[in-house]
Amino acid sequence: MAMTPPQLPAVVEPARLTAALRRSGVLDAGAVREVKVLHQHPAIVSHVIRLGLRYVGESAGAPHSIILKMPHSTYAKALANSGRQEVAFYTRVAPNMPLQIVPRCYDGHFDEESQAWHLLLEDLTESHEVAADWPLPPSRDQAMEIVMALARWHAAWWDHPSLGDTVGIWASADDSARHMEIFAGHYDRFADLLGTRLSEERHILYRRFIEKAERLLQRYHSHCHVTVAHGDAHTWNFLLPRAGVMDAVRIFDFDQWRINVPTNDLAYMMAVQWYPERRQALERTLLNRYHETLIENGVSGYTRGALDRDYRWSVLWHITKPVWQWSINIPPVIWWNNLERVMMAVEDLGCEELLG
Repeated sequence: MAMTPPQLPAVVEPARLTAALRRSGVLDAGAVREVKVLHQHPAIVSHVIRLGLRYVGESAGAPHSIILKMPHSTYAKALANSGRQEVAFYTRVAPNMPLQIVPRCYDGHFDEESQAWHLLLEDLTESHEVAADWPLPPSRDQAMEIVMALARWHAAWWDHPSLGDTVGIWASADDSARHMEIFAGHYDRFADLLGTRLSEERHILYRRFIEKAERLLQRYHSHCHVTVAHGDAHTWNFLLPRAGVMDAVRIFDFDQWRINVPTNDLAYMMAVQWYPERRQALERTLLNRYHETLIENGVSGYTRGALDRDYRWSVLWHITKPVWQWSINIPPVIWWNNLERVMMAVEDLGCEELLG
């Protein structure tokens, strides 16, 4: 049962797995007889392992394979809260969602003492696939499907009465101020490291951004036109139905979810991840389609102009992303490219105007 790396947790022992699958209602009288590792997906901050299951007794309808997600030892301590977040999402938020847009969760647990955690998720490998291998962007049609799925998801939680009550927590103005203070400290070290590789213009932009953060945060603190945002909505976190499969797009990887302005997800997807040519070719069309899908799914009082304003606000806000990524030792191949792309988007969209 052991593999290196990582060591598999006790939850995948046949008896424990049998109990978990029974609790989740997918296994009746049968029992798990054998568990074997089929594949390890390369993930940066977690381990994602595909497990094959064999049963003894009545197992019709039980899954023949499942996905085990667990922390990566390198990031286990720095990202313990991400594990806590994702387990909370699958065990508390997902079951109350009105539409099937995330993989089914059979079991999830976060241990406060050891900070170990795991998720046992539906394996969609045979029915779904990612649009393209990282870092390739999706095709135009795939991008449309992804943005419509995101809009349906956002619409389901749009200004929902549960937000901040049973679903997620609102950051207070004090929380936001503390968060920005931590960011400013990270930024100073980041700027020291980069030296002249960070131009004077960009350095000035960051300083002005930090100075004006309190005013910029008023949009979030309005608590209006907000939703459960994914927080890491790059296109490789969406699974599209394979050719000939009648099913919906599924979204996964919820370790960064929070209540937020919905355009944060769109800006992360396009402005942070796509180079200007691709972004300019698709941005308007995708924002139009996103807005249409929101309206079709019952969102009202949110104009196309409001979406544009929020999108530009979110693009500006995402200049913080590369710095946070650097601060937790995400490799430069990720944060450096994100920095370059988001800065090009800020320039393109005139986001500096928002600093007044």
